[in-house]
Amino acid sequence: MFCQTENNIAIGSNRAPNPPVVTSNGVWHGAQLSPERPTTTAAQPMPAIEAARNVPFHRTMDDGMLAHLNEIIERSQLTALFQPIVDLGSGEIAGYEGLIRGPSDSPLHSPQSLFKSAAQHQLGTRLEYLCRRVVLDKFAELELEGRLFLNVSPESMIQGGMRHSETLRYMKEIGISPTRVIIELTEGQPTYDYDVLRSASKHYRDMGFQIAMDDLGEGFSGLRLWSELRPEFVKIDMHFIQGINHDPVKLQFVRSIQEIAEKSGCQVIAEGIETQAELLLIRDLNIAFGQGYHLARPNAKPATVLPAEVVMALKPASAQRPLNTHSQTAPAAIALLRQVSAVRPDTLNEIVYEKFVADPELQAIPVVENDRPVGMISRFMLIDRFARPYQRELYGKKACTELMDPAPLVVDGHISIRELGSIMIGAERHHLANGFIITGNGLYLGIGTGHDLMRAITDIQLSAARHANPLTQLPGNLLIDDQIEHLLCSKTAFYICYCDLNYFKPFNDVYGFHKGDELIRMTSEILGQFCDPTHDFIGHLGGDDFIILFQSDDWEARCQRILDLFSVKVAAFFSTEDRERGGYFTDDRQGKRIFHPLTSLSLGVVDVKPDTYTSIHQVAAAAGEAKKQAKKTPGNALFVERRGCEHAA
Repeated sequence: MFCQTENNIAIGSNRAPNPPVVTSNGVWHGAQLSPERPTTTAAQPMPAIEAARNVPFHRTMDDGMLAHLNEIIERSQLTALFQPIVDLGSGEIAGYEGLIRGPSDSPLHSPQSLFKSAAQHQLGTRLEYLCRRVVLDKFAELELEGRLFLNVSPESMIQGGMRHSETLRYMKEIGISPTRVIIELTEGQPTYDYDVLRSASKHYRDMGFQIAMDDLGEGFSGLRLWSELRPEFVKIDMHFIQGINHDPVKLQFVRSIQEIAEKSGCQVIAEGIETQAELLLIRDLNIAFGQGYHLARPNAKPATVLPAEVVMALKPASAQRPLNTHSQTAPAAIALLRQVSAVRPDTLNEIVYEKFVADPELQAIPVVENDRPVGMISRFMLIDRFARPYQRELYGKKACTELMDPAPLVVDGHISIRELGSIMIGAERHHLANGFIITGNGLYLGIGTGHDLMRAITDIQLSAARHANPLTQLPGNLLIDDQIEHLLCSKTAFYICYCDLNYFKPFNDVYGFHKGDELIRMTSEILGQFCDPTHDFIGHLGGDDFIILFQSDDWEARCQRILDLFSVKVAAFFSTEDRERGGYFTDDRQGKRIFHPLTSLSLGVVDVKPDTYTSIHQVAAAAGEAKKQAKKTPGNALFVERRGCEHAA
């Protein structure tokens, strides 16, 4: 064995090997000699060793890397990439994180290698300053919308001085305001001087910047740093996001962080979202923003529009949740989405067969060309065909289009599950077994199965029967409360219309409860007739009281048409004598004759703007007051309260 000293090579004997020698710079230069390898003495060194005596190999490599790093910095051989950060509430791109890559053919291409090498050669601050300029310049050149998340190390932030003044001047030159830039603190080593860092943060906030903290859960002092700096944004490390739908510990961690953020006035960004299931769970936890490959990958020319499946999953509540009387409790078909890797039309049947063998649960595989579905291959059909004599040999090497169904059932993810059920009933029988393809704007998203569809329809029917009013089959109080809460939480503007029949009780007493039930059913049909099934919600509070939640732009015209039609149809419920007289008489408990006008309809409407009302009780109180005002007007009447919660209540 041998070990390298400062100036020579010492050859050992056949004794047990000594430990390798590590030089002062931490690099071990020893290597094991194989038995067949020729040896030499110190007096007769090998040529390669002789040449390396005065120039150690590691030093040569180090000098070469330093020269390469200097060249990258001097020539600004850096590329800026941008990854979208998505508002999970609106489904829109809120901003971009600026990222850096070195030359593509260089060992310093990755940011990890680049910054590690810069730190080893005391060039970290210089490189970081250059990176900021490259990112800012490209962000301005691309004219990207939203905010820019700019990575800054705590060390660089504390140093301040001339570099930051130059950055500010440069931002002014290229037209980027500090109010559009989020300083994203990247923690590469422990932070101890919190007082100085807190002071630096205040300095930047005073100039208009906001602060974000990166990779919470990974760094050395994340929670302490959060507590000290009180950033406007905090990013949860991707470790806690990936697989969160299968890991209750990760779920609890993220839920706890969200609760802390809500109490501290901070907004959470979930990093590393890579699947639809992770996205939907993160959204349901009320996390404000998301980032990850499932939403969009980093790119020199980043996406300005999200993938169709993401857009559909993050549709605002008002558009995503069907509200008409037939499907208000039914989610859209996108809820049944299963992500299945599609095959191209030229994929061989043998390869498709192997996919089915590898996944016993897979019942069908879609065939997609240019992101659009062109067919579906059934597991049963393919395996049945291959089981026949010579068929596998005949079709195995042929394209899958030979055995696919060229007319699969394809549905848009927006349609309700009830609508999908109706389509399935009218379709050919094999579609129930094969399933259906789900698209967004015509592009392939995934598939759904007949089993999942039947189960969802059954759940909807059971839920509707449990919570619907038995007389009208409209949603009852529980579903009405749920819908109002849903709209309030999603900050969706709407108009709540309280509908009430005037003089219904005396009508019920004179004409009988059976006639009264008919009048209530007729009223519910009229209300439903003028509700847009894709925007408006109608519910039955009980008795002669109804609620409509309007999101249609022409809601006021709809209200007027309701009153007009009601005034025509209600006449049929009275005798000719009562119609001519304009009412009827009843006796009170003392035997006195009391005249009651014909039954009419009052509509009290309240404009519910986002953040104006904070609870269902406030909305209900305002709607009740509007109804009282409407009832003060004789006959069929509409009253609209537009002043807001503080006045309406």
